[in-house]
Amino acid sequence: MAFHRIGEGRRSPHGELHAINHTLHGDDMIVKSNEAQRRSFLGVDFVLLSHGPESMVTKMLYKKGDNPPLHKHPNEQSGYVISGKYRIVIDRVGREIGPGDSYTITRDVEHSIEIIEPGEVLDFFSPPRKDYL
Repeated sequence: MAFHRIGEGRRSPHGELHAINHTLHGDDMIVKSNEAQRRSFLGVDFVLLSHGPESMVTKMLYKKGDNPPLHKHPNEQSGYVISGKYRIVIDRVGREIGPGDSYTITRDVEHSIEIIEPGEVLDFFSPPRKDYL
């Protein structure tokens, strides 16, 4: 079974015409844990869990000493804290976050994160960050 991204030229089961920008097949949609790609960016280790043409999921592996600089990017970013404790600054407003907390950073907004206690954070980007691929 293939799943189709909305684009042009494909009819839905209900007869609606949709366009196809990219087709994902079953094998393309699943990333087993042993196939996830470990990466590093600006000294921060992360795992590229999954990505498609419109979105990306990463697991950030924050450790003491990581110091991501204040930055911005053309991607919307949402995150979910699995473990650890952080101070996140979004558009000059800082808050402490921990396990179970989540956030959203709209595109082109300056932000940074300070690692108070090491841990893991799931980050979702749309569109995918090209510098993470």
